[in-house]
Amino acid sequence: MLILIISVLLYQYIKVTIYENISQSLAYEAKILSTSANLARLKNPFEYSTLNDSPTRVKLVKGETKAPYFITESLGKKSYLTLFYPYTQDSSIALTKETTQQSKLINQILIDIIVVNATSILLVLFYALFLSRMLLVPIKILSKKMTNLNERFLQAISLEELPPEFKPLGKSLNRLIERIQTFVLYQKELFVGVAHELKTPLAVMKTKNEVTLIKPRESEKYIETLKNNNEAIDQMNKMIGSILEIGRQEGAQFEEAVPTDVIEFLKQSANNFKILARGEGKDIATQFAPSSLKMTLQTTLLTHVIQNFVQNAIKFSPAGSVVTLRSFLNDGEFTIEVVDEGCGIDESKDLFAPFKRFGDKSGAGLGLFLAKGAAQALGGTVSIKNRTDGRSGAVSSLRLPINKTNKGR
Repeated sequence: MLILIISVLLYQYIKVTIYENISQSLAYEAKILSTSANLARLKNPFEYSTLNDSPTRVKLVKGETKAPYFITESLGKKSYLTLFYPYTQDSSIALTKETTQQSKLINQILIDIIVVNATSILLVLFYALFLSRMLLVPIKILSKKMTNLNERFLQAISLEELPPEFKPLGKSLNRLIERIQTFVLYQKELFVGVAHELKTPLAVMKTKNEVTLIKPRESEKYIETLKNNNEAIDQMNKMIGSILEIGRQEGAQFEEAVPTDVIEFLKQSANNFKILARGEGKDIATQFAPSSLKMTLQTTLLTHVIQNFVQNAIKFSPAGSVVTLRSFLNDGEFTIEVVDEGCGIDESKDLFAPFKRFGDKSGAGLGLFLAKGAAQALGGTVSIKNRTDGRSGAVSSLRLPINKTNKGR
């Protein structure tokens, strides 16, 4: 369509340009003749010609003409252009020039334009077909690889087989496959862990009940057994609560991301954490940079990560210590860190696996597992390292990529 529009405009421009020269020539000649005193005595009509120009036929026409105007006409195989130019009150000068050659030239130009357009359209269609087939090859490769994927066969896509235009898509798919691999692995561990964590206290409760019922006992023994069973039930309730938290986090991943000033969000969260820390004889310090940063994300998932880091830091730090919550920008990433003054960690162990407990503190062992899942849903990564400033303690980090829509100062 664009080619046709341009061709029509080009043809009209050429046509007007060719006839413009003739029109200007006739207008100039008419102006000279209208001022000639001998025009009325000349033979009427008459013809005259100039060098390298076709003859011009001149005659006087009766009738008033208020303004010059042109008409075109064809006689047989020849074509003419006539200018009617005002001369006296009751007559005008008619100047006629043959335009057969110009008409043939314009017709030939039209034929050439049609041929060129047809050829161009065919070439464009051929190139479009070739290009579409070429672009479909990597899509077919990706489609075939994705079709063959299942939870038993999850393999990253080789980026070397893809053209440069499709490598960002391939990287995104590989990140998705990595997340699926982690999810499948941890889900299997989660199911096994849940069965184990709930089966063990149930077996203990049953054994205690059976031992207690073997023979009549004092009421204190029954009360002790019931208390032990209640404690086991409380532990199972905590476990079930953690499992329900996993379900809520899965739902939070589908929440709509909203523009948020993460620095202001961290400040508000820190005020709540201070109440929690001071209740255990500890304190929270903050070091936030930059002063403001707009990001589009799910705040519920961000809360999951930060809250877990801070609660662990408070739990494993000694009384009177200070937990530091800080943030900064580095190499296109926004990093949030929680620094504690505890005994540190064993960096050789996978702290983010489900039901993994470290240290002498109680818990379901799902907190860091939830934190990692929330971070991945945010498009970020988490890590826990020992402090490198010569002091004991650990640094829990969340790194979020900064895209073009995020604005900070």
